[in-house]
Amino acid sequence: MHTGGPVPESYYVRTDEHRFKPTAHASGAWDENELHFSPLGGLVAHAIDRHLAERPPSGLLLSRISYDILGRLALDECEIQVETVRPGRTIELLEAVVRIADRPVVRARAWLLAGLDTAAVAGGADGGLAPPEQLAPWPMADLWPGGFIASLDVRPVAPPRPGRTTAWVSTPLHLVAGEDCGPVASYLALVDTANGIAVRRSPTEWMFPNVDLTVHLHRRPEGRWTGLDTTVVFGPTGQGLTSTVLHDVHGPVGRAEQILTVRPIPG
Repeated sequence: MHTGGPVPESYYVRTDEHRFKPTAHASGAWDENELHFSPLGGLVAHAIDRHLAERPPSGLLLSRISYDILGRLALDECEIQVETVRPGRTIELLEAVVRIADRPVVRARAWLLAGLDTAAVAGGADGGLAPPEQLAPWPMADLWPGGFIASLDVRPVAPPRPGRTTAWVSTPLHLVAGEDCGPVASYLALVDTANGIAVRRSPTEWMFPNVDLTVHLHRRPEGRWTGLDTTVVFGPTGQGLTSTVLHDVHGPVGRAEQILTVRPIPG
């Protein structure tokens, strides 16, 4: 993690073109010596934005990003490399690989689709959520440890229930110190929180970490709030699923899915 002097008001500090050092705010909920995946997911999207900024504007929009978590995410400096897998003028596929200690720990693939004016046929999404300004904060840090959870402003739309919660999440921190991050990267930096807002069983008795995160967007999110309308299901054979309808303050923007490995805490 970041050492030497006060902790920056950010989750990451850039150390060179492709490398980032986490601060204490990025520490995880299952293990405070590990990264919470949520800000790392946003950091990957930020790296993709920087990759796209190195070429002429294409008008393509990030419409799906899927992350596979390959192993333990140590709270240590990471390197992110982005490459174009399938170039195109209207459809493009990118891949980003995160390495910690020279070992791949996350692989992400992002589909970019052409941005067109389809307002005349837009529709099909459900209604919006109650505005976050009207809701009281929820001390999520009472349930989960770690610097990331402690950094959040969480506002449930209704009292959280086991396996079912709808809440707004925001943070006062920057994703990367001294850098402007795009709205999609900032939004995605909070989406992985979904698996922690609607717990079915106490995390002191059961583990249910996600090994992936897939986000589909039908609209570009706006604003500082990420809305999570989340349902968690545990199956009978050690698998679980966290499913979320994603919102911004204007209404739904897409969906997120996370597959879980469900197991009792040893001892």
